[in-house]
Amino acid sequence: MMAKRRVFHMNWKKQLGRFCMAGLIVISTACTPDGRATNAAELKVRPAGVAGAFYPADPVELTSMMDSMLAKVALPTITGQILAVVAPHAGYPYSGPVAAYTYSALKGHKYSRVIVIAPSHYEAFGFTSVFDGDGYVTPLGTLREDKEFAVKLAKMDSSIRLSERGHTATSAGAEHALEVQLPWLQHVLGDFTLVPIIMGEQSYENSRALGVSLARLIQRDGESGGAGTLIVASSDMSHYHTYNEALRIDHKTLDALQSWDYFSMSRNFETRVWEACGGAPIVAAMIAAERMGANQARVLKYANSGDTSGDKSRVVGYGADIFINAQTSKAAETRFSFNDHEKDELIAVARKSVERAVQERKAYEPDAPAEERLNEERGAFVTLTESGALRGCVGFTSAMEPLYLTVRDTAVYAALHDPRFHPVTASELALLKYEISVLSPLRRVLDIHEINVGEHGLLIRNGDHEGLLLPQVPLEQHWGREEFLEQTCLKAGLPTGCWKDEDTDIFRFTAFVFGEDRHPASH
Repeated sequence: MMAKRRVFHMNWKKQLGRFCMAGLIVISTACTPDGRATNAAELKVRPAGVAGAFYPADPVELTSMMDSMLAKVALPTITGQILAVVAPHAGYPYSGPVAAYTYSALKGHKYSRVIVIAPSHYEAFGFTSVFDGDGYVTPLGTLREDKEFAVKLAKMDSSIRLSERGHTATSAGAEHALEVQLPWLQHVLGDFTLVPIIMGEQSYENSRALGVSLARLIQRDGESGGAGTLIVASSDMSHYHTYNEALRIDHKTLDALQSWDYFSMSRNFETRVWEACGGAPIVAAMIAAERMGANQARVLKYANSGDTSGDKSRVVGYGADIFINAQTSKAAETRFSFNDHEKDELIAVARKSVERAVQERKAYEPDAPAEERLNEERGAFVTLTESGALRGCVGFTSAMEPLYLTVRDTAVYAALHDPRFHPVTASELALLKYEISVLSPLRRVLDIHEINVGEHGLLIRNGDHEGLLLPQVPLEQHWGREEFLEQTCLKAGLPTGCWKDEDTDIFRFTAFVFGEDRHPASH
């Protein structure tokens, strides 16, 4: 998905002496970020590819544009250490006013190393590519790569490789997503070494591998909490919807980001329920930052291209976000509930959906409820019982559609598509009892003592294996914390001790549970 471009005036003869517009160049001298020449052996550097298109090629004009945008930023108070950020990567006239919020938050901070993670727009490859050269060139000078760190990183996981894939220009164009962040970083931070990363495959597994590897390597270098390293995720948000539709889609992503539910974000990016062309870089940055001590995500600014171009018919969304170690006590988990009328309405939707599907083989199409909470997007499970025995239980862990539609769909899946049972028949309809569990966002467990039996449900994932048990299950089965973990491992098709494996992710969530009969044997 190509970002909108604006071509800036430039003197080509003058600028060709400074950088090349495509491919790689080998130079016998290098420049520091402030432009001073230094002697060096031959260096493999990636030249500026979109200067003059996405941002001005002239250093004076470029600096002036950034200063103008930074001057218009009104930041909220930020306390704590910034470990990672998200910034958009479209042409500066479009996304620059939002990116300025990210970079304004970094003013006055010092980092010795900056890791920039970006998606690949023009070249497909199935791994994460760490540039195998010596640096990146921008109109503001050459950024030297931290080669030692890059080499170590590529050895951390088989999905990470030293390569020029994604970094070099192709016949389709030069990758802009990483490059457009660099002038901002040079201008705001000054001197640092760069680790440029392009993600070719945006799976959760690749995001996790990169995030975990970065955190381990940074902390192995002896940095307390990664104090000397900043991680930048480069991403735009939804693409080419109407203005109001972009707002609707993008705020789902931002809500999950602020809840630190990167697992649901990754899943919904992969299925295109939510949109971010750099979704995997965002998830990788969150995973790394979390493991280095970040405990708060903040959205500093959201806008879209309709706010800058005036064309609201087909826009691109932009967000400026930071992940910080706030060094405050852990915030209480968000609680939610439903009144009797709302509960009755959801139970009625579940029952009517199953009856329509079983009797008529048709989908039930309920009117949108008047109650705002029933229109909120939340994950939910529907459990069916018959004479006190489990008859089906299926749900969505991620918020993908309004709650009343989630209940409609999961009720039908529980009745007809739970692989543990044969489909519900018409003769059984009058015997069914319905229970609904509405889920909070997922949050990775950092310490198993965070898990409160009866309060938290668990989702365990390791590779392709995944299993979930709702909060009511351990109470019904009289399990303690460790048995709850072991049984969730079994639900995932894994050994009972999988929860101790460093490759296992454990996510907790709360649920508001209500229904006609609360006595299922299992879920």
